[in-house]
Amino acid sequence: MKIQNKKLLLMVLSVLSLSSCSEDFLVKKPTEFVDYASATATTANLYSSLNGIHRSLYIRYEGQNETGIAGVMQAVDIAGEDIVYPISNGWFLGVYNWTGLSNENSQDVAFPYRTFYRINRNANTILDAVDIANGPEADKKIIKGQALLYRAFCHFQLVQLYGKRYDATAIPNSQLGIPLALKVSNEKLPRSTVEDVYTQINKDIDAALLLLVGYNKPNNSHLDLRVAQGLKARVALVQQNWPAASTFAAAARSGKTLMTPAAYTSGFNSYTNSEWMWGSFVNELQSESFANFGAYMSRNYSSTVIRSCPKAIFNKLLDRFPATDVRSTLFSRTGAHPNITLVSTARSFPFTSQKFLSVSTGDSRCDVPYMRIAEMFLIEAEAKARLNDPTASQILFNLVTARNAAYVRSTATGQALIDEVLLNRRIELWGEGFRFYDLKRTNSALDRTGPTTLPATTSNHITSVANVMSIPAGDKRWQWLFPRAEINANPAIVQNPN
Repeated sequence: MKIQNKKLLLMVLSVLSLSSCSEDFLVKKPTEFVDYASATATTANLYSSLNGIHRSLYIRYEGQNETGIAGVMQAVDIAGEDIVYPISNGWFLGVYNWTGLSNENSQDVAFPYRTFYRINRNANTILDAVDIANGPEADKKIIKGQALLYRAFCHFQLVQLYGKRYDATAIPNSQLGIPLALKVSNEKLPRSTVEDVYTQINKDIDAALLLLVGYNKPNNSHLDLRVAQGLKARVALVQQNWPAASTFAAAARSGKTLMTPAAYTSGFNSYTNSEWMWGSFVNELQSESFANFGAYMSRNYSSTVIRSCPKAIFNKLLDRFPATDVRSTLFSRTGAHPNITLVSTARSFPFTSQKFLSVSTGDSRCDVPYMRIAEMFLIEAEAKARLNDPTASQILFNLVTARNAAYVRSTATGQALIDEVLLNRRIELWGEGFRFYDLKRTNSALDRTGPTTLPATTSNHITSVANVMSIPAGDKRWQWLFPRAEINANPAIVQNPN
């Protein structure tokens, strides 16, 4: 894993970002570019190290599509059914067709593994040093709390990809999860059980919840109490701990307001948006150009992949939402996008998205959303619906009426109400990195069958692009393979069935 020379200066400036090459992905030392003692001696230096982690979330790692968490977000949604490739062109085709996910030598399974363990390693570097660093105790709490959240977030993402789904009816979940990396060391770690992984995730979040009380973050790239509560709600949802999911989701969104319809159609490209709880701001000096999130997911940037293969929504999903719902207006049924500027060579396809907009046709920068309060409404509504709480439909109503003033509060109950919440979750969080996780956690099948996104007269309709149309629930392919390079470096890793 070679890091390009242009990254060295950025790493030095941010004091701690990524390690250089190592034979395994659980890299053994935090950095070669900055002296460890200097980087961790004071809370001021550890703040710089923490900023390095914030920056590492959206830098290009290796391939052009491998830009931090944004790259993983795309893969997670592309593995589902709701993002559609109009033609067979562009990146992530191995993910789209699930061929790369069952190939231990593919970059598709290596990239998320490297990305999250790199971030996790840098969080552990901070956690190993923060208690003995010179500086105010108040600063240590803030630094430690955010580092713990990063570690919890990384383990949470990894176990959802490479471990079996958490099953609340099968306590303890003794199925194999992922290696738990809790310190910077040379130790070759075996896979912990799924139960042990979630126990550690919750332990880290619970500690952060105490440490971050009263912290007023300078901007949304930082992690605060609200983000800790939101992450706790996410984890509880996956563990089917409905009371905790509801409680923490409600706490996380408290005091925040949903965006207006006008803001909703403005391009999902500013982390100052009233709904955003956590996201990355990409400034001009740190742009990754053709590797930015906006270079793949926007409609207006002039990159080859957007001009020739813009991302579309599965029309079976879009068809279930009325024109009065602002979320449906982010997708063009005809392929025309008259309200934004497209280059003349941009191809037109039905159902293409303009949810994400880059700065311009020549500037692919687009801030990256990691957590919004809309998700918290959906978590709370789903959890309460599963608890048969009669207020569940009101929580859903509070969200949906902000998107569609004509929406009438649902009278559904039981599974019908749960299905309505999940349907709204699909369109609300489209492109934000949830669909594969949601299918897996609910033990649902992948189903891309039905009406095609493109007319039947078009040779490149969905059935010729998405070679995999369905995956049964519980299929072994829901566990991505561990990278062969990692197993070679660490024989303690047991590979998933292939």
